[in-house]
Amino acid sequence: MPRKRLPSLLPFAALLLTGCAPMSLLITPVPGGRALVEVELERDSIWASQRIAVIDVEGTISGGRGTTLLGAMIDNPVAIFTEKLDRAADDPRVRAVVLRVNSPGGGVTASAMMHAELLRFRQKTGKPVITSMLDVAASGGYYLACGTDRIVAMPTTVTGSIGVIMIMPDLTGTMALVGARANVVKSATFKDAGSPFRTMTPEDRAIFQGIIDEMYARFVDVVAAGRPKLDAERVRTLADGRVYTATQALEAGLVDQIGDLRDALAAARTAAGLAADTPVVTVGYARPASYRPNIYAEAPAGPDVSVVNLPIPDWLKPGGPQFLYLWAPGW
Repeated sequence: MPRKRLPSLLPFAALLLTGCAPMSLLITPVPGGRALVEVELERDSIWASQRIAVIDVEGTISGGRGTTLLGAMIDNPVAIFTEKLDRAADDPRVRAVVLRVNSPGGGVTASAMMHAELLRFRQKTGKPVITSMLDVAASGGYYLACGTDRIVAMPTTVTGSIGVIMIMPDLTGTMALVGARANVVKSATFKDAGSPFRTMTPEDRAIFQGIIDEMYARFVDVVAAGRPKLDAERVRTLADGRVYTATQALEAGLVDQIGDLRDALAAARTAAGLAADTPVVTVGYARPASYRPNIYAEAPAGPDVSVVNLPIPDWLKPGGPQFLYLWAPGW
């Protein structure tokens, strides 16, 4: 019997010999399901019962499950966002929500869906929602912030980029150099409009420009509705695609306050009608076994496997042209 057990010890012996000691093995029981669990981030007092929920919107906004370079699946941003809002809505102890945004934006439809879910939450519950902007809250990230009661930007935040973009590569020159071409059979003239395998015509551009203009008008309307002090005409003067610093955004009326996460939490407390000396519990929502020791922690998207585990941006994935509320100057 002892000989049969010996092979199972070999991996551990190998680790020890390769210089990875000391090591420990921690076995922690966790819920078997994948449903979100409440994670306590900070507590003012052991007697505190009223809660403020922090909900993160991080990275590119998309309407589908993402993948990393290793093929690991990442939660659908719209689905996880809605799941967190539902948790906050169902808990009567949650008096307000702080939406922590660190996103350059993303898909037009995904941004609109998240904005609609946010408005539904506010209408259904009456609970105030305060945006706390981090490094970047631009384009679709700002679109989402316009669905909240108040916007607090860090002094170092970059925001704005109100507009729509669509990137369509033209590979015809490269194909000519290598002697390649695409044979296209189509039912009508514009069936392959936007294809990288042919040069865009003025008629193609006019079609796509019309779509962009309509989506841009929707963005302007959302900003005007979310920022009552700005009418649509004023928003259009600001919505030329540029990004703004926090100071510039405050002067333009795009944000309400410059401050950090704690300032946003204080604003949420005030909006919820909680006295300054009322003890509260700051909570977040995460998958089981996620470690979040304080208010600055964010729920991880998956195990860290160095650079090869980085998520693949939607605009780098194969497929047709995409309409985006996205700030991506690196293009």
